[in-house]
Amino acid sequence: MRADEISAADRAAVAAVRKRGIHVSLCTGRAMVTGRLIVESLGLDGYHMFFDGGLVGDPHTGEIVYARPLRPDVVRRAVEFAHQNRIILDLFSAFGYFAEGESWVTDIRRDYFGIVPKIIDFHHLPDSESIIKGTLVVRSPEEKAGAEKFRRHFDGDLTLSMTVTPAFPDVDFVNVVAPGVSKRGALDALVKHLGISLDQVMAIGDGVNDMPVISAAGLGVAMGNAPDKVKKIASHVTLDADHSGVAEAIKKFLLS
Repeated sequence: MRADEISAADRAAVAAVRKRGIHVSLCTGRAMVTGRLIVESLGLDGYHMFFDGGLVGDPHTGEIVYARPLRPDVVRRAVEFAHQNRIILDLFSAFGYFAEGESWVTDIRRDYFGIVPKIIDFHHLPDSESIIKGTLVVRSPEEKAGAEKFRRHFDGDLTLSMTVTPAFPDVDFVNVVAPGVSKRGALDALVKHLGISLDQVMAIGDGVNDMPVISAAGLGVAMGNAPDKVKKIASHVTLDADHSGVAEAIKKFLLS
């Protein structure tokens, strides 16, 4: 979802709950550089969770309170494997997006997500760049087979999870993060930093990777378009994304 696809009702509900002094945090698989666009569009400040839980930080100030980067040696091996198998691999640091050349993948990043890559030979990544996430963006059977080969090769060294974007239903976005990275880990780090408990958290999500957060929060809400197994572990099921399910949940539990 892009920032301009967020409904007016959802925007109004988020603004209303913020006026009550309740902190609103984005929790996304996106990099901070792309997630920031949605944060800014909603008028949010403070800390948010990015990279499927690989980093918690404030995209406006650059403050990072929690990060689980990829090991440099694993990044080097992943780059070599991608080269040998003709796999398009993107890399993201806390503040940067890197690609080795222009492709249909960078076109999507630029045209839909609004970010421009820094084109660089991955053998010469600056030592100062700590890579938080890699991404395999695949659509053809050959590309999807390559992603599966990558997953098997790095089993135990990397964690891969697939996401989809409604605008590109035939494209798989495969997040590549360090072992143990999860949205739950990021949430634990965030509530600790804010000095609150999980009982004081309402979490809303629609993905399988949202399940640990939904089940851990004091109030876990599944979107109406979520898979059945997500709905089963939620305390409440709201409307779907096309019918402003976020607004419905906020009004029911936080504004009533």
